[in-house]
Amino acid sequence: MTDMVDDLIQQARTLFAQATDAASLENAKARFLGKQGSLTEMLKGLAKLDADTKRSEGARINVIKQEIESLLNARRAEMAQAELNARLASETIDVTLPGRGSSRGTIHPVIRTWQRVEAIFKSIGFDVADGPEIENDWTNFTALNNPENHPARSMQDTFYVDIKDEQGLPLLLRTHTSPMQVRYARMHQPPIKVIAPGRTYRVDSDATHSPMFHQVEGLWIAENISFADLKGVYTNFLRCFFETEDLELRFRPSFFPFTEPSAEIDMMFTSGPNKGRWLEISGSGQVHPDVIRNFGLDPERYIGFAFGSGLERLTMLRYGVNDLRQFFEGDLRFLRQFNN
Repeated sequence: MTDMVDDLIQQARTLFAQATDAASLENAKARFLGKQGSLTEMLKGLAKLDADTKRSEGARINVIKQEIESLLNARRAEMAQAELNARLASETIDVTLPGRGSSRGTIHPVIRTWQRVEAIFKSIGFDVADGPEIENDWTNFTALNNPENHPARSMQDTFYVDIKDEQGLPLLLRTHTSPMQVRYARMHQPPIKVIAPGRTYRVDSDATHSPMFHQVEGLWIAENISFADLKGVYTNFLRCFFETEDLELRFRPSFFPFTEPSAEIDMMFTSGPNKGRWLEISGSGQVHPDVIRNFGLDPERYIGFAFGSGLERLTMLRYGVNDLRQFFEGDLRFLRQFNN
């Protein structure tokens, strides 16, 4: 009896391991635990044994039955796990992000305009000056004939810094790049031909204005510079910048504290989608004698002109953009189209 029981356990282990699906496993189970199974027949045979033998063999058969059931359950678990693994492998979804490939950087359209402006003015003998974006009150306002409490300051008296310079003067984010005219002129002797492109700051925000924007200032100081030179230089600049001769300029009288006389420069395309429409493009004028004096020069001897243009405005006109704010929203779909 003992050898027969051990043999049954080995047979069960082998048959269960050979089963490849649930049906074949249940068929193997029936050979041992079914109504006509080997173990069931052994239990039936206990009736022929005497009481003592029946008791001992019955206990042994129950242990073997538990062993076979344990082998059966283990095989069921193996098959269930294998089925789950196969299902997971076939239905898998990769929820991880793909690798981020390196992309080629491009130049921002406003910076592209900045570079273009520099190249044009360098070609006609202008230097390019760069300086601090945090200026003192004297350089930003007073030296440019904008004394304290002057009404012309009202739109520019904006982003002050909560410290003062070594001379005790208030500091602020520069409201234009004109302070570089003062700095450059005080370090150079005439003739002075310079442009000063850079970032500037004012409390202003709409479709054509931004609290931070870019500007280019131009200055030409010598002994015999007139409005005619201003017109010639700026007209040549616009024709080079827009790559067309089909435009006209007009100088409209205006007021700026640092120039006298002063003029707004308007331009009009004579062909294309903006044909026949005058557009304000720049402020300009003959440098005020007081500003010449603050340069450290003699206004009786030296004269010249200055102008200031917004780089965003030039960029908008060149590329046909009608909302300046798009340049600063960081939408790569918008920015990349200018680098094709």
